[in-house]
Amino acid sequence: MKENEIRFVRELAEKLQKNIGLVIRGKEDVIHKTILSALCCGHILLEDVPGTGKTTLAKALAKSVSCAFRRVQFTPDLLPSELTGVNYYNQKEGEFVFRKGALFTNILLADEINRATPRTQSSLLECMEERQISVDGATYPMAAPFLVVATQNPIEIQGTFPLPEAQLDRFFVRLSMGYPDREAEKEMLSDRAQIDPLSALEQVVSQEELLEAQKFVRLVRVGDAVKEYLLSIAETTRSSGRFRLGVSPRGTIALMRAAQGWAAMQGRDYVLPDDVKAVCMEVLSHRVILMGSHLSQGTSACENALGEVLASVPVPTEER
Repeated sequence: MKENEIRFVRELAEKLQKNIGLVIRGKEDVIHKTILSALCCGHILLEDVPGTGKTTLAKALAKSVSCAFRRVQFTPDLLPSELTGVNYYNQKEGEFVFRKGALFTNILLADEINRATPRTQSSLLECMEERQISVDGATYPMAAPFLVVATQNPIEIQGTFPLPEAQLDRFFVRLSMGYPDREAEKEMLSDRAQIDPLSALEQVVSQEELLEAQKFVRLVRVGDAVKEYLLSIAETTRSSGRFRLGVSPRGTIALMRAAQGWAAMQGRDYVLPDDVKAVCMEVLSHRVILMGSHLSQGTSACENALGEVLASVPVPTEER
């Protein structure tokens, strides 16, 4: 990987970080991981209580990149065809015509995704993994880039349908906004005293630039020692008595991709074990289930267990 390519990725990430930071105050790490997901072509699950800025973060990312954006409010009466599209009979032309659904976009905000029925949730499975949609025997490729940013409230249970393991595993990271500190919340009050800063947010990255950065991230070198480290982490979650469900191969690949993206954002063309540690919790916490727990288990419990895994797996040393 060339020096100018690394610099391009780092500068693009910095531009996005600064721009989104004009709207989201005091959450630099969450913004950083959101940008990381976009650079790695990964879908994002924003999970937190209402009013912490989940939807605002998704909108700020979409407004910062000159891509097509759609927002869908997930409700129990939302139909799969509203997402994937439907064939209808055009009387004027005398033939069936395909009308594209909301999924045909670059960035999709799936607001309160766990309010939709399992049938509607399942319509996202194919497009999130294979970047294509199949309707009535025909397959339609998704536009590039394609990113799903889903939000959900982990506290509210009535009228919701918990995401199954297969759906959760397709999300690249799970992020939590959390409450802002006092100074950050004071800045938010000042920002919104007269206007909403989101409405004034400008695009700072083009669609072509984001695609180029995604291509460069894939070129970051992952040495054999780091690959062995990734495998050891995954295998420990599968063999440990703490977990009923360990990390899947898809999760191992996602962890490697995230480490590549993190290294590029730090200005390096090679991955270190510290890069793996920096992104491990966000990439793996929603892909494991603790023994005796269910999908409603707390994020902190999973992160504590994963922290024990990281502490038990020997960290390799590797020359550049």
